[in-house]
Order: sequence, then structure tokens, then C-alpha cells
Amino acid sequence: MKLTTKLILAFLLISLFSTGIIAAFTRISTNREFDKFVSDRYKADLVAQLGAYYQANQTWVGLEVLFTRDHFNPDGNRPLFFSIADQNGVIIVAGEDHITGEIVSTTVIHAGTQIQSGNETVGILLLKNQPNRNPLEDTFIRRMNDSVFLSAIVTFLLALILGTILSRTITRPIRELTSATHKMANGNFGQQVPVRSRDEIGDLASSFNKMNDDLAHSFELRKQMTADIAHELRTPLSLIIGHAEAVHDGVLPPSAENFEIIREEAERLEKLVNDLRILSLADAGELSVDFQPVYVNKLLSDIQSHYLTPFNQKRIQLTFQHAPSTIRLTANLDPIRFSQVITNILDNALRYTPENGQVRMYVKQIENGNKVEISITDNGEGVTPEEADHLFDRFYQADTSRTRDSDTGGSGLGLAIAKAIVEMHKGKIWAESEKGEGLKILIVVPVVKS
Repeated sequence: MKLTTKLILAFLLISLFSTGIIAAFTRISTNREFDKFVSDRYKADLVAQLGAYYQANQTWVGLEVLFTRDHFNPDGNRPLFFSIADQNGVIIVAGEDHITGEIVSTTVIHAGTQIQSGNETVGILLLKNQPNRNPLEDTFIRRMNDSVFLSAIVTFLLALILGTILSRTITRPIRELTSATHKMANGNFGQQVPVRSRDEIGDLASSFNKMNDDLAHSFELRKQMTADIAHELRTPLSLIIGHAEAVHDGVLPPSAENFEIIREEAERLEKLVNDLRILSLADAGELSVDFQPVYVNKLLSDIQSHYLTPFNQKRIQLTFQHAPSTIRLTANLDPIRFSQVITNILDNALRYTPENGQVRMYVKQIENGNKVEISITDNGEGVTPEEADHLFDRFYQADTSRTRDSDTGGSGLGLAIAKAIVEMHKGKIWAESEKGEGLKILIVVPVVKS
């Protein structure tokens, strides 16, 4: 059964149940209150008529004939619906519930109504049951009951119409989501559903649209990454196979130089495969890490010492401004993995910083000492802010004129690996740059509270 049908049935059942209770209560209450009204009206009128009758006749004789014959009962065969007792409790006018001369209890006398003639009590009116309705009163009650029943029918029909409209309004976004989901299941990503409200269903539609955008983006990235991997693997493999075949066919001599080219390309291929393996393990959450308290100043100082020689060979100045000695910044890091982050950044800086350039590293506390910020800045050509947002994408190259076949090109995975490792340390890494003003890489990780 569809959700729309279930909602319509639910609305109808609630309407039927509530309308039935209201109709039944209204009918019972109307009958009871009308009977009470009739009884009170009859009692007041009856007491007045009886008092007038006695005052005019000074006796109760002939009373039965007068009150059993009226416009609706001209033959006088209707039983008298009241009785009259004297002050001693003796029945002097007998109705259908008593006989003449019967003595009633004091309780019954107290429940009765005194009949006055002048200033004298001439009898006690006893009404055990309310008087029977006349035909006009019965017609009024019947019409009231018919109106209540008709109102219940109209209410039920309105509930059917409103329930249908509301159920279709509620389920319309769900139907749209279902249709978009089926299209996604068939590989048609990028589906969007309209957000028609700000309630929970509207939030669901917004979340679906965002999820769909993310999936479409991830799918495009996966296709692009597959193409990039194929391209990156093809280049060193082509060089290895080409040189090996040339040496085998005698086109090139089997010299140390040619074998060195084959070895370098094999190493490059091995590094690319290792980088891809690290990224795949990080994506799966299976990259092994060994967290331990690490003095950030010492870790960066050791890395700087290791990189001084290659930087000096290229005439690039590498400086490190550590935090004050009074502050022992300690972070919970995997020193090997985190060193890989810094070395990947420094490799890029060494690759793209011109000769006689400068690369600066510094460390400082931020956010009231809860986090440590590491900054690595070069004075190279830099990139645009839009390009800086994509530097950590896999195989991304801000300068398309550079190729990774040249000495200045890398695998395009170093910064992607750096981002994955930093996020494993519950940190954040990003780039800031303006074209022609160099590039700054910032890393923020939590510190260990002493």
C-alpha cells in the first residue's frame, strides 16, 4: 500500500472516530438538555396552572379531564403524568405512578413542588418522570439529530478531500526523492529535487541535493583520477619499455647512461605506486599510525637540517623560526607520517622556488594555546586563490605548462598525501597565495595538554 493511501486512510479514520464521538455526545447531550428544559418548563407552567385552577374552583375535582385532553390529544385518553399530594403525604390527585389515597414518604414530599393558591399551600406536585414530548417537540429533536448526522457526513467528506490534498502534498517531495534516487541508481548523477518547505522533509531534500552533488563530484574526481593514474603510469612505462627495446634491438648501446635512465624511471614508477597505495590506505582508514607526544620545534628543526644541503645547492635560503624556548609545544603525532607531510611541502617549495629565493618555516601557538600552527612560505611565482583551493586535489597542477616528465614536475600526489595525513591527526591544512606573491601552506594540529 502506498504512503499516500495510508495517509488518506489515517486522516479518514481519525475524522470518522472523532466525528462519531462528537455526534454521539451532541445527540445524547441535546436530548438530555432538551428533556430537562421541557421538564422545567412543564413544571413551572404546571404549578402556575394548578394554582390558578384551584383558586378558581377551590377543589381538584375535574382536574384529570382538563389535563388529559388538549390539542394533540382531544379524546382525553392520555394518562395524567403528575400526581398531587396534600401536606400529610396523601395522594389526592393520582397520576400514572400513584393511586388516590396512597400515602407517600417524606422524602418524596420534600422532592415535590408546592402549589400555591394565594398565600396558602394547597398541594404538593409530584413529578416522578418527565412528561412525554408532544409531536412538535419530537419533530424538533428529530431535526436536531438529522442536522448532527448531516454535519458528521459533511465533516467526513471534507476530511476525505483535505486528507487527499494533504497526503499528496506531504508525499510529493518523497515521490520526487524516490524518482531521483532511481535515476542515481542507474548511474545518472547530478539529480536535484526542489526544496518546497523548511520542515524535516525540506531538510531531507536539501541533504539529498548536497549528497548528490558530492557523489557527482566524487564520481567525476574518480574518473579524472583514473585517467590521471593511467597517464602517470604510461609515461615511465613507455620510457622503460622504449629504452629496453632500443638496447635489446641494438638501436641504443647497453651503456650505463641508458641503464640509469631505465632505473630512474623505474624508481619514479615505484614512488608513484607507493603514493597511490598510501592514499588508498588513508581513504580506507587503514593507514597505520603510531601517535606519540612529539616536540614540534625539534621535529621541524631536524627536517630543516636534513634539507639544508639540497636547498643550498639550488641557492635557496631555508629558515626556521621556532616557538620561544619557554614554550615546549607538544603535539600527539606520528613523527614518521608527519615528517612526510613537511617533506612533501618542502619538496614542492624546492621545486618551484627560483634560485636565490627564500623558504621560511615558523611555529606558533594559537587559540589560547590549544593548537599549534605550522607555516611554510616561499617567494616563488605563487598561484591564484582559486588554484590554491585545489592544490591538495590528486594530480592537480596549477601550471598546466609544467609536465611531470620534467625535472620540476612531481607525481601530483604529495600534497594530497599531506592532507590525508594531517586529517588523520585531527588537524587542518590549507594554502594561501596570490599570483606572483609566493605560496603559504598552513597546518594546524591540536597540542598535548601538560
